[in-house]
Amino acid sequence: MGSAGGVRQARRYFLVMTPNPGNPGSLRAEPASGAAMVRVSGLWKRFGDREVLADVSFDVARGEVVCIIGPSGSGKSTLLRCLNGLEEPQLGEVEIDGIMVPGVRGLTRQQRRARHKHLARLRGEVGMVFQQFNLFPHMSALGNVMSGPILVRRRPRDECMDLAMKLLRRVGLAEKANDFPDELSGGQQQRVAIARALAMGPKVMLFDEATSALDPELVGEVLAVIRDLAREGMTMLVVTHEMGFARQVANTVLFMDNGRIVEEGRPADIFDSPREARTASFLSAVLSHESMPDGAG
Repeated sequence: MGSAGGVRQARRYFLVMTPNPGNPGSLRAEPASGAAMVRVSGLWKRFGDREVLADVSFDVARGEVVCIIGPSGSGKSTLLRCLNGLEEPQLGEVEIDGIMVPGVRGLTRQQRRARHKHLARLRGEVGMVFQQFNLFPHMSALGNVMSGPILVRRRPRDECMDLAMKLLRRVGLAEKANDFPDELSGGQQQRVAIARALAMGPKVMLFDEATSALDPELVGEVLAVIRDLAREGMTMLVVTHEMGFARQVANTVLFMDNGRIVEEGRPADIFDSPREARTASFLSAVLSHESMPDGAG
């Protein structure tokens, strides 16, 4: 697992991140009925004078896949970070499987310590995969995947190794178990990052433009893993610029602009007959670019 310093670095990471009718070709599972797995109500977030999220509200059912699309700077990534407490909104509420994501404003020191423990438990239910892979460079692929269950869940090493190998096989990287991040392609690193998030046994997965840092030929291998998770019924929120993927995998598409949800609906409705002019103009620009032949423009 590497040096003592490396183990401390890994432990800090998990304490912040994850401690203790539509399209006939769709790959999506039908979400379960009942209480929402994720509930967002009246979310507002500012950075200084800049309003990043403005009265954002929506629910995500258990097993539902929600793809969030929109121009850069529209608040998509900030929204995901609010869902697991990496960012704190000024107003509004977030619940994950009935558990409130706690804020920090107005808390005493003792209450802040209790909040930290509460967030630690909550983040164990929410896996997040970033644009950058954030793998521990001093650990092999196997070490990265088993680090969370060992350092946070305190599960036996042999059990964690078996789990990690199972997950590496699931993302098609069992033969790369002993390779270090600098020996892996970008797509392979991102698949290891997905396996590492899954190792914590999350109820919800958040993907923040997980393919945006990849060379185009590597995007498909990462999207294939996310498609498999959708087939298996994992609850997911996916920020993506891959419109074809969103159409194929999502149960619901949210279009965001200027910190607000402009339009929400089934993929067929959003992509084929958007109600809002801003949605239509965005999709026209993005889809015309995607359809350009290689080397054009």
